[in-house]
Amino acid sequence: MPIFEYQGLNTTGKNVKGIVDAESIRAAKLKLKKEGLFVTQLTDKKKKATQSRSKGSPAQKSRKKVPVSDLALMTRQLSTLIKANIPLVDALSAVADQIENPTLSEAMSDIKNMVNEGSPLYKALLKYNNIFDTIYTSMCEAGEMSGSLDIILLRLAEFTESQNQLRSKVKGALTYPVIMLAVTMSLLVFLFVFVIPKIVVVFESFPELKLPFVTLVTIGISNVLINYWFVFLGVGIASWLFFTQWKSTPEGKRRWDQIQLQMPLFGEMNRMVAVSRFTRTLSTLLTGGVPMIAAMQTVRNVVDNDIIAEAIDQAKDNISEGESIAGPLKKSNQFPPIVIHMISIGEKTGDLENMLTHVSEAFEFQVKNKIETLTGLMGPVVLVIMGLAIGVIVFAVMIPMFELTNIGG
Repeated sequence: MPIFEYQGLNTTGKNVKGIVDAESIRAAKLKLKKEGLFVTQLTDKKKKATQSRSKGSPAQKSRKKVPVSDLALMTRQLSTLIKANIPLVDALSAVADQIENPTLSEAMSDIKNMVNEGSPLYKALLKYNNIFDTIYTSMCEAGEMSGSLDIILLRLAEFTESQNQLRSKVKGALTYPVIMLAVTMSLLVFLFVFVIPKIVVVFESFPELKLPFVTLVTIGISNVLINYWFVFLGVGIASWLFFTQWKSTPEGKRRWDQIQLQMPLFGEMNRMVAVSRFTRTLSTLLTGGVPMIAAMQTVRNVVDNDIIAEAIDQAKDNISEGESIAGPLKKSNQFPPIVIHMISIGEKTGDLENMLTHVSEAFEFQVKNKIETLTGLMGPVVLVIMGLAIGVIVFAVMIPMFELTNIGG
């Protein structure tokens, strides 16, 4: 069924716009008129896309990302509607009209049309892999096959929200110290480039003034920054490009992932985040009815760390040969003992999904505490470093100033 973009006025005279699906432009106008809208512009999206392609625009569909919060909300709404025994096509139509994000709304309208034409939901979702990842489509497939799509969608919404919260906490922990460090560096550059040179002019007007060592070092740093700033800029850009190129190689990516797990302070937190993602995702997939081998293949990409992914691959190979999952994870030495112990118990009792959920919740709690501790420590540390650096500069300037007072006296 064609999809039309419209602009118009509602009953209060307010400008409105959106999308509507109908058999023809005439049917679309009648549909909007029944909703109390006065249409000022109506465009067929397919024709619009064809015209755009003829002008040299990309032929593929929009690859815009959708905020996780919008995706989670849509998933919850769809789960609620399906649980209320509303047909899938009608439920998809309802959420498409309800969603405020235009990219997601357009995608859901198209998905509804594909489902209405007989396509399974998970296959329709595959068309928009920029919005719905492998975990999402795999669980929807399992939900459709088992007849428990509403439950699966609810778990997907909870999973999406929990992962987004964890990601936000980690980013939040790094934001404050990074901002403080950037402010400190900017302030130091300002002092060395603009303030120190003006003070040096005053010192040079008194040849008999003997400058202390700390002052000479400060003036030297200022001269280097003023005369060779382009060298520092070039080295910085070259180093960043080299690091980016190196990290994009398989060996560089693996080595960097290993460094991230061994970093002071942050190494333990990085491991906790990876383990939490692994356990939470695997639990969600297994609970959703995804087979273990397929779940392990999916979850290895979620941890975003090659070292831990290698351990998961080894475990997957052992499972395919009829062995347990805990053994190879223990041999890798990448997973904390408590995780191995709980997974082993879960396998023996047949309650692996719940054990994984408990592990994930425990590690997410530890990550939260670790983040709060690091944030509490790094703030004062950065402030002390900034205070010491500025204090040294002030000290280097004030000593000669006192000497000038004596000379003037």
